[in-house]
Amino acid sequence: MKISTLAKNIAPSVTLSITAKAKEMKKQGVDVVSFAAGEPDFDTPLFIKEAAKKAIDEGFTKYTATSGILELKEAIVKKLFEENNLKYTPKEILVTNGAKQALFNIIMTLVDKDDEVIVPVPYWVSYVEMIKMAQGKPVFLKTKDFIIDSDLLEKTITKKTKLLILNSPNNPTGAVYDEKILEKIAKICVKHNLLVISDEIYEKLVYDKKHVSIASLSEKIKNLTVVINGVSKTYAMTGWRIGYAAGPEEVIKAATKIQDHSTSNPSSISQKAALAALTLEQSTVAKMVLEYKKRRDFMMSGLSLIKNIYPFYPHGAFYVFVNVKKLYQKGIKNSVDFCQRLLDEAYVAAIPGVAFGDDSYIRLSFATDIQSIKKGLERLKNFCERIGN
Repeated sequence: MKISTLAKNIAPSVTLSITAKAKEMKKQGVDVVSFAAGEPDFDTPLFIKEAAKKAIDEGFTKYTATSGILELKEAIVKKLFEENNLKYTPKEILVTNGAKQALFNIIMTLVDKDDEVIVPVPYWVSYVEMIKMAQGKPVFLKTKDFIIDSDLLEKTITKKTKLLILNSPNNPTGAVYDEKILEKIAKICVKHNLLVISDEIYEKLVYDKKHVSIASLSEKIKNLTVVINGVSKTYAMTGWRIGYAAGPEEVIKAATKIQDHSTSNPSSISQKAALAALTLEQSTVAKMVLEYKKRRDFMMSGLSLIKNIYPFYPHGAFYVFVNVKKLYQKGIKNSVDFCQRLLDEAYVAAIPGVAFGDDSYIRLSFATDIQSIKKGLERLKNFCERIGN
């Protein structure tokens, strides 16, 4: 069979391939420590699982409206108003099969052929491929300390620029945008009528700073912005596949049509679980965030003892982005080589920075227990010392 040009041009996910190899090694009995995970290691809280069981027992197992059940959209509206100072109506909410589908739907809705989309580097792996699928052109924007420089942003904008991708807290760096910086970015976007997709999926996983949504800064920037979020990271619900987009009604209506003809509604059962997550007790979230902070501090302390590597201090998410370029020698040409050898020789799984647009780095996840972090860091230290000598 002849494969389409579109499918041929999609790059495979490096993050998924490394994770898959690590899992296969574990199945074969190899004691692999995985720092590759892009998901919480905690179990979904019991009250959320109970809500899903109740939905099944009550027969809530049929199709729903494509855009999601009304009560879940109302809960999202309430959450955005109370926590983010954002006022939306249910008609401005699209519930999706994970935040990834929300991003895909919105990019497909907003991006035309040859439209330029500004993507700050480093970036989450799927942004670029989604833009390509929409026949847009990704324009990579260098950042300073992994934060957008407003002057450089303005210089990057052309007549063809349609959209800016903003991700805070950031994957892979853990960088969190301050309100003052967001105000500068918002001013430029309003000036140039530049649309914004604000990916806020790690919103609750912030440790030393406060999360601010760019859409909350003014009505003008809100009208140019689509906010993307979901329950996956905050509530340890990655497998439940519930995300959402919030934005201008005409955008949400158009994105819903795309979802009509791709997946239709998200799982009815998962929607009831997400409703419980957003509306019932939130103490489990605070406990998980506290544990992540302990793990971050432990990992950063351990990384500081390893010569020739330079970790970036993360204020959000559950990743550390580590510069390992000084160790590119003795057969190691790039971040892929580094991670392959680290997995094959030290049994530690990490994600190559090239997947995020920066080949000088690797990404380490601290979404695992302290003992595993300790073991993994010891192996990483020995590996770095061996190849550094």
